[in-house]
Amino acid sequence: MTQRTIGPFQVSPIGLGCMNLSHAYGVPPGPEAGAAVLLKALDAGVDFFDTAALYGFGANESLLGRVLALHRARFVLASKCGMHGVDGKRVIDGRPESIRASVEASLTRLNTEVIDLLYLHRWDKQVPIEDSVGAMAGLVAAGKVRALGLSEVSADTLRKAHAVHPIAALQTEYSLWTRNPEIAGLAACRELGVAFVAFSPLARGFLCAPLDVSTLDGKDIRRSMPRFFPDNYAANLRLFDAYAALAQEAGCTPSQLALAWLLAKGEDIVPIPGTTSIAHLEENLGAAQVRLSPALMARVDALINQNTVTGTRYNAPTQTEIDTEEFAPQA
Repeated sequence: MTQRTIGPFQVSPIGLGCMNLSHAYGVPPGPEAGAAVLLKALDAGVDFFDTAALYGFGANESLLGRVLALHRARFVLASKCGMHGVDGKRVIDGRPESIRASVEASLTRLNTEVIDLLYLHRWDKQVPIEDSVGAMAGLVAAGKVRALGLSEVSADTLRKAHAVHPIAALQTEYSLWTRNPEIAGLAACRELGVAFVAFSPLARGFLCAPLDVSTLDGKDIRRSMPRFFPDNYAANLRLFDAYAALAQEAGCTPSQLALAWLLAKGEDIVPIPGTTSIAHLEENLGAAQVRLSPALMARVDALINQNTVTGTRYNAPTQTEIDTEEFAPQA
């Protein structure tokens, strides 16, 4: 599959989301295991790596800086500002001075002179989006950042930001079971020439294989997500056997079907699945070779969508932090 365009960059159709090497889904792998995944991805042709100041409260950026610095010319590096850890807690802070300080710290951890794509991780609703993006534009002018992106914002906010400085990418959750970008975000990106980067394209593991949610680690962020609450997850799991059968019909695994579906939704979409497993990494990258017929796409669309999935994607407090258009949840 041909490369895809993100602002001034050409990247592989499937990137690597690096978050879970340091953060979010229970106990992360050790640094050597994380390094092995990063190097394998690079050797397998991945040239788009996604991290953030928040992930592991800096540990993820440090991991990438340690492992990939010698290979810096071989990939596009994306990181995020505007949300980071302070005294062990997550803080959203989009003030210009905070953004500048955060990026300086990120550059040091990443062991690089420039971040290729810098996202505003969350819009701080106490700060006009124009002010936050203006500070990020200053970092572009200073040569510390090459292109700008936004994460989890509405079409209206995207347009306001784009009027201040060209936005290269919008990153938002998008998968079969999270269709919110189809309300307005994707259309706005196409109107403005903005690439769409899909995080959690495997539905935080749901589209890979059945999961016993009672065994999730106490620090696993899915414990706070309503779709993974036991009753909701049991309802969602009833969709999986039919979904797995469609994957078998397509000649691929369930994970590959989810990624192939996204890739077929538009050449402007770049999914960034994450994994701690080299075997799963190789499986995910194989999705670029899967071709889905229009008829099979339609059947997958009809099986798992905003009308068949039970529960909201975030709990109420987290939902207040984001700015995206949302479908009304089922049940």
